[in-house]
Amino acid sequence: MFRELNPLLHSELRLAVMSILIGVESADFVFLRKQTGATAGNLSVQIDKLQRAGYIEVEKTYRGKMPCTICRITDVGRKAFAEYVDALKSYIG
Repeated sequence: MFRELNPLLHSELRLAVMSILIGVESADFVFLRKQTGATAGNLSVQIDKLQRAGYIEVEKTYRGKMPCTICRITDVGRKAFAEYVDALKSYIG
């Protein structure tokens, strides 16, 4: 039987962000934008959705005088990502 896929993670861009964050301690907005090829506006919206779900935490800071947004995956996000991957396996296994 197929397991339900988490609709929040089933979005291509949100899944890409989570896939990047699962393998690093943190990533800044510019890095995520370059890696995903997303527009700044779309990435900002998707990061906000992941943050509201508790999957990532977002820290707004500065590097010198330049604003910097840093994202980190949370334990809740790690669990949700692992469950999503397991659910995907039910489709291909």
